[in-house]
Amino acid sequence: MKKPRVCILRTAGTNCDAETAFAFELSGAQAELVHVNVLAAGGRKLDDYHILALPGGFSYGDDIAAGKVLANELRCKLRDSVERFISAGKLVIGICNGFQILVKSGLLPGNAQWKQEASLVINDSSKFEARWVHLRIPESVCVWTEGIGRVIYLPVAHGEGKFMAADTASLRCILDKKQAAVTYCNEDGSAAVYPANPNGSQADIAGICDATGRIFGLMPHPERHVQSSQHPLGEGGRKSAESDGILIFKNGVRYARKLL
Repeated sequence: MKKPRVCILRTAGTNCDAETAFAFELSGAQAELVHVNVLAAGGRKLDDYHILALPGGFSYGDDIAAGKVLANELRCKLRDSVERFISAGKLVIGICNGFQILVKSGLLPGNAQWKQEASLVINDSSKFEARWVHLRIPESVCVWTEGIGRVIYLPVAHGEGKFMAADTASLRCILDKKQAAVTYCNEDGSAAVYPANPNGSQADIAGICDATGRIFGLMPHPERHVQSSQHPLGEGGRKSAESDGILIFKNGVRYARKLL
């Protein structure tokens, strides 16, 4: 069986690329780490891949603001190839810093092309938050979370993770179009307060997708929970046959197989 090809985009400061590649390979894809300069110079072509993944880390040291520099590179250096990639019905995922990049480039929520409609700003606690959180998967158009339908458990590690829409109308649009794909919650699925919502995000939003459901970004790290041994309670903490994070990657790979 042919495997979907995944471009794991990296640059100075990216530090979750190997884990993200492992998660995709565990899910049945073929992953390759590709530096942004190689794509920009034509050494690799985005057209040759089925999934574009922007992993976590601190791209360019979070200079200016987390994710802003690489967001500008997507918009200015790779715009044509990214637009062609998306128009071909392919998939994009951004995790933590990758989510910040997608939002600041305007690819998410994507209701106004290449225009920033939201941001991820400094946590309400004004400190770096690193802990495991419970996440509700509401009804949404997101292909990455399709069929999960239960509370999952993933780690977060960020200083700028508070999701803020540009205005009330933008937030309402995200909610009405069912683009809020992941929300912070308590273990029983009820509405979260700090520390269950680690950053103060509007509407408890932990991740959103675009209107097609194919472009997805989230602050929690699914690549850090793809095996039961990664659960903080080990095998004893597992509530399902599969680790929670792997469900997201398998959904993406399953969808991408349609493109082969």
